[in-house]
Amino acid sequence: MTDYFEVHERDGPARLGEVRLADPLRTPGLVDEVLDDSGSRWPEERDVLDGDESTLTVLPHRAFPAGTDERVADAFATDYPDVEFPSVAVVSRDTAADYGADAYALSEAAGIAGHAAAFVETVLDVRGEIPPDSALYCSGLATPANVATLAYAGVDLFDTDKAYVRGLEGFYLTTDGEAFLEDLDELPCACAACQQSRETFDHEDCAEHNVNALRAELARVRQRIRGGRLRDYVEGQARHEAWLTATFRRLDQQYGYVEQRTPILRRDELLAASDDSLKRVEIQRFADRVTSRYHNRFDGPLVLVPCSARKPYGDSQSHAQFHKTIGYRGHKVSMTSPIGVVPQELELTYPAQHYDSVVTGEWSESEVEFVAEVLARYLDATDYPRHVAHVPPGGYTDIVERAVERCESDVEFEFTVGDHPTTDESLAALDETLEGEERYLKREREHNTVRAIADYQFGAGGAVGEEGAAAGDAFFDHISTGGRYPSLRVNSEGEQWATLVPQYGTLSLTLEGAKRWVDSDVPTKTVEIDGFVPQGSVLAPGILDADADIRVGEEVVVEGPRAFAVGRASMAGDEMVRSTRGIAVDVRHVEER
Repeated sequence: MTDYFEVHERDGPARLGEVRLADPLRTPGLVDEVLDDSGSRWPEERDVLDGDESTLTVLPHRAFPAGTDERVADAFATDYPDVEFPSVAVVSRDTAADYGADAYALSEAAGIAGHAAAFVETVLDVRGEIPPDSALYCSGLATPANVATLAYAGVDLFDTDKAYVRGLEGFYLTTDGEAFLEDLDELPCACAACQQSRETFDHEDCAEHNVNALRAELARVRQRIRGGRLRDYVEGQARHEAWLTATFRRLDQQYGYVEQRTPILRRDELLAASDDSLKRVEIQRFADRVTSRYHNRFDGPLVLVPCSARKPYGDSQSHAQFHKTIGYRGHKVSMTSPIGVVPQELELTYPAQHYDSVVTGEWSESEVEFVAEVLARYLDATDYPRHVAHVPPGGYTDIVERAVERCESDVEFEFTVGDHPTTDESLAALDETLEGEERYLKREREHNTVRAIADYQFGAGGAVGEEGAAAGDAFFDHISTGGRYPSLRVNSEGEQWATLVPQYGTLSLTLEGAKRWVDSDVPTKTVEIDGFVPQGSVLAPGILDADADIRVGEEVVVEGPRAFAVGRASMAGDEMVRSTRGIAVDVRHVEER
């Protein structure tokens, strides 16, 4: 059991945490000042040092080559005694396990630097074996240029070894790489070590600068994690070294690892600045849920429209014109890069109103391919009597035509735009195309919005007589709505079940809503707790079990012998079960049994 490390915030695999020492160490951070200095940092065998709460003490380690019999490794694992002070267990990819330490140092870290595949595979394997509430330490690896990518991969602790040694060797490190000190005519930094003339700046000063630059970069990384913006930063930062670009692209290929650790919602903006952004978990997850969970409830035609720079789309001038022309005679669905297609009911749902993208007026082939694939899946999953494309010629029409070619069903589109979607001629053509279509009432629109968000948020149900029926029908079959969109209240039989939260575009359940969720055929995401009544939050030590598919930010039901509660997950389900510290659920409502 770890007692001295706790994770406070998460941004994908990156974590903002704290090693609880006499002088707490924030992570991602540097361990140089707090490692026990009584011996080698990489001991093969030695007695455990007397520890205290001001240092991290290194425990014994034996590194085994690949292919070592697991029974041999297990036998050596007994070298790790139980300790009651902060400790680091040195492990390899083959020997990683739960040894009760607070941090785990990866012995081969420096050796796999520069090899993206080996680094990613090793980190994922080790992370899967050590406790989630322990820190991963990679020694001899960090530089100002790579530490952001390494933290994004899930590394918590670093040291200054490489940065310092490179300085003594005459290499001046910055966030965009390194340069020979002799090649610098001036010092591009304002740190304390660089506050002197270039002529007097020597290798020891260079080493001091490198350490200062590394510390500054880690502070920037921590701030990015706090803001949920580390991935945005890494997409640009990693391009300074080829192996770092390959590393974050390799991580994108490990969807399960990153998705499990990525919140389902944030308030912060998601920046899509390159084709690599299309591989982000938030974008892939949205596209998957829209095409596999969403259920169209409108009987009228589909009307495809372009997205807008302003979010949510409904607040933009162009979409105001589309709304007025459509007049609720068709179902508006927006086409956009990078997230594919956005039904009008999900325009508030993360990340539909939270992204920003680079607008050049031209679609890249990657964008065309991605959006066309998502649109084709959407068309196959929905059923419309007619299909109208009110999109400008060029990239948008290319996407529609490519999607139609891929559809399994026969789909034909009516195009209504001449040169631009908001010209009088184009809007008049759209109005004429929709002539005679029945209008949808306000109450129907609001109910469909609630049900569509429930589809997206909770998944498949089955309560309406068909296996796999949409959650919105199984969960919210008989409802009324109050308030004013987007701040809707969802009621049924005189009880309030949920509230639509405009900031995230998700439903926040009341106790009555949580009970309805449990009673419905929609799979419930449940956290089982011990015999206590939560007061504000549920901590990991009080959790007996949790559904493995729970993600940070999701609605969860909390049940125990003495309490029934509903709230929002602060950890993934697997982390709740395996952790011994930290807030697992922020409880919104609780009822004592």
